[in-house]
Amino acid sequence: MNKTSRIISLVLLVISTQFATAQSNKEQALSKGKEAIKLMDSGKLDESIKLLEEAQKLDPDRFDYPYEMAYAYYYKEDYKTAIKILEKNKNHKDVNERLFQLLGNSYDEVGNTEKAFEIYDEGLKKFPNSGMIYLEKGNVYWGKNEFEKAIGFYEKGIEVDPSFPSNYYRAARIFCGSSEEVWGMIYGEIFMNLERNSKRTAEISKLLYDTYKSEIKFTSDSSMSVSFSKNASMDISALSDPSKFKLPFGVGVYEPTLMFSMLSVKTIDINSLDKIRSSFVDNYFANGQDKKYPNVLFDFQKKIKEAGHMEAYNHWILMKGDVEGFIKWQKENKEKFESFAKWFNDNGLQLDYKNKFYRGQY
Repeated sequence: MNKTSRIISLVLLVISTQFATAQSNKEQALSKGKEAIKLMDSGKLDESIKLLEEAQKLDPDRFDYPYEMAYAYYYKEDYKTAIKILEKNKNHKDVNERLFQLLGNSYDEVGNTEKAFEIYDEGLKKFPNSGMIYLEKGNVYWGKNEFEKAIGFYEKGIEVDPSFPSNYYRAARIFCGSSEEVWGMIYGEIFMNLERNSKRTAEISKLLYDTYKSEIKFTSDSSMSVSFSKNASMDISALSDPSKFKLPFGVGVYEPTLMFSMLSVKTIDINSLDKIRSSFVDNYFANGQDKKYPNVLFDFQKKIKEAGHMEAYNHWILMKGDVEGFIKWQKENKEKFESFAKWFNDNGLQLDYKNKFYRGQY
């Protein structure tokens, strides 16, 4: 081997050794990071932080380790340390929306709401379609019981990030506790389709059932009333152009369609609500309401009905409001429910920037 070849070989050996060491460090860091997350999930926050510090020393360029460290400090209620770590990483090349969520929340926890909003807005400049950050802006007002202010942020989050479930959850709870339950019924059902098996899913299932139960009244053997909206305001300028004229959705479309779907029903329980909801879909499309008031949820219900699963879907949606009724129905319709569950698993509601629903569309 000549001298030049020997030098090249030595250089290559050094480079390969450094590369192998770097790879080894990253692998060790990743292993420590994974173990740290397990410790954090089991409540061992101090042990988790120690491992994350070791991981960061082995792989200082990775964003995950300082973020997870700040997360652990946040749950230790050491918000100042969390803020210190997160502020250092705001401009990290791999920064994501979660940093601005956690940093804003940390400032809010120490009582600096103004700074929290400044951080959320800074995050939205980098991630303008972050439903997560809009959620947190709404939550600041939710915590103060200022629901009218909160709902604007939740609905903006729904508009820009339609597949993120938490904004629907909050919006459903607000509207179902207001005089405009119609929006809560739609947002709540969309939420259940996006987050199917959680405590929040069960909560919204009961909320939807209870809202039907409280807002549909049989006043006599031959009369009934529904009350899902009080808003009867209209845009007067639209009167000059009949093609653009729209009735208020709640009192002008939703409630009349619902009442027309109740003609053969005399009581409200999970089985009668299945009949009402099934008829509602038929009537909504038969009357051409889908043309003037397109709605991704009602389109999806139509798809479910055409696939033969509407009865099972309706019982699933409302199961926590009438648990005994659901269990009885499920026992009698085991194959029907299993068939629906299989279909539902493969044919979920798909939402994106073009295929979405928010109140502002009407």
